[in-house]
Amino acid sequence: MAALLFVLDALLTLLVIAFLLRLMLPLVRADLRNPLGQAVLRITNPLVMPLRRLLRPAGRVDLASVAALLIVQLASTTLLRLVAGAGLAGPPLLAAAARDLVQTLLQFYFVVVLLYALMSWVAPAGGPAAHLLARLSEPLLRPVRRFVPPVGGLDLSALLVLIGIQALQILLR
Repeated sequence: MAALLFVLDALLTLLVIAFLLRLMLPLVRADLRNPLGQAVLRITNPLVMPLRRLLRPAGRVDLASVAALLIVQLASTTLLRLVAGAGLAGPPLLAAAARDLVQTLLQFYFVVVLLYALMSWVAPAGGPAAHLLARLSEPLLRPVRRFVPPVGGLDLSALLVLIGIQALQILLR
């Protein structure tokens, strides 16, 4: 049963990340024409497009994508509770879904910043993936770079952001 729960949790988390990317990519002005952007659009369009008829964007924020992300996260949390046999007991469902979403967001950004830092060492020229990672990472790294200049040509901003994300994850446990 634990293996089934793990696989289901991993698949649902990937789905939540797809909807998270649907929301984040336009906010960071990432190119949606690359293969990852196209995959995200294909996966999320069946839920986002009908919601878009009801919810218009508010500035740069696509409210339909926000609603779709919240719906998918709530469904994911509910399904995992039911499969785990916990039913709907425990913390209130909305609070648990919000906590799960924040944890997923933190884990997502941890991986994005880590991959961005590694790719900057290995393949500084990069390609579409490096460009996408840069667009997602820079909003977190830029403020840190203002306060912590490079030391001997080494940019420590990614390390400090990763430590900060880990600290936030520990606080949420």
